[in-house]
Amino acid sequence: MEIVQELQLETTEKNSSKDRTSVFHQHQQKKQTMLKRYRKWFCVSVYIIFLLAGQSAAVLLGRLYFDKGGNSKWMSTFVQSAGFPVLLPLLFYFSSSSPQSKSNNNNKDSFKNTKPKVSSLVLLYIGFGLLLTGDNLMYSYGLLYLPVSTYSLLCATQLAFNALFSYFLNSQKFTAFIFNSIVLLTISASLLAINSDSSESSGIPRGKYIIGFLCTVFASAVFSLYLSLMQLSFDKVIKRKTFSSILGMQIYPSFVATSGCVMGLFASGEWKTLHNEMQSYQKGSVSYIMTLVWIAVTWQVFSIGMIGLILEVSSLFSNLISTLSLPIVPVLAVFFFHDKFSGVKAVALLLAIWGFISYIYQHYLDDQKAKADKSDDAVEASKGEVEVC
Repeated sequence: MEIVQELQLETTEKNSSKDRTSVFHQHQQKKQTMLKRYRKWFCVSVYIIFLLAGQSAAVLLGRLYFDKGGNSKWMSTFVQSAGFPVLLPLLFYFSSSSPQSKSNNNNKDSFKNTKPKVSSLVLLYIGFGLLLTGDNLMYSYGLLYLPVSTYSLLCATQLAFNALFSYFLNSQKFTAFIFNSIVLLTISASLLAINSDSSESSGIPRGKYIIGFLCTVFASAVFSLYLSLMQLSFDKVIKRKTFSSILGMQIYPSFVATSGCVMGLFASGEWKTLHNEMQSYQKGSVSYIMTLVWIAVTWQVFSIGMIGLILEVSSLFSNLISTLSLPIVPVLAVFFFHDKFSGVKAVALLLAIWGFISYIYQHYLDDQKAKADKSDDAVEASKGEVEVC
């Protein structure tokens, strides 16, 4: 009888020990899940700041360049990608300190199996670089031949193009909140365009106006395709969510795009006029050079934020944040260029914020659903363990 009681006591202790271990593991998994969620949203917040700050500063500096005497379309295309050398120290640092470089032989073998082929990456970077060159050049032609109002209105269509490409290439799911966000941000950008002064269009020849119109529409479509293809490349080819992969996706295509711009600058003969342009710049030669340098740097900051959001969320979300900056720029222009802040601009800003909150709320609902699904799976697993005991 005593032996039976001892056996029952041992069995009870073993079961209680298993229960404590199971509870501990569930607690650790829950803690790791929370840390991953907090890390993701922290990274998303940083990338949003990079995108908004970089794009807003680049647009304002670009306006300063044209207002004070700059008029080279190839130079304005060149500076959009020429700032990539400032990212090279970061690429070397994060590549050398990546977890893969410190892993053991087995992990290295598994990393080699998942690492994409060099030939695939080279073709990918060259393709993106050429796409970026053509896209930036078409935007420059559009800005040169169109009034600001028409140009801004056509640029706002990139959100619709991106929604279409994301649906077919990235299997983007559309909900009422996402659709509401797209509509609100598109209306916000369109309000700014309609409110702009378009009287300058009377002096533009019809042929150049048509060229500018077509170039801007094609540029919006190509940029949207560029974002969707980048997300597809991260999912199917690169298959890594690291900061070094973000830097690589920005640096190498930018090198190709910059090389294409240099060839275009010399082939078009615009390089001959750059010296006179610098000398006649209203704020002086030093200010001319510094303006171009900071335009290049801020576009790189924007690009890091854009690619980071594509990697962490989606290409559509990245484009939504980019569109959000359209009503922010006029607000900043009130302080830096003493522009008038009309009621239409205020309404556009409120609509943009509303659209942004709508999209963020959809992601909050998705996170809550994922959390509920994981908790249900954990409960079912614990029930299974009890039944086995």
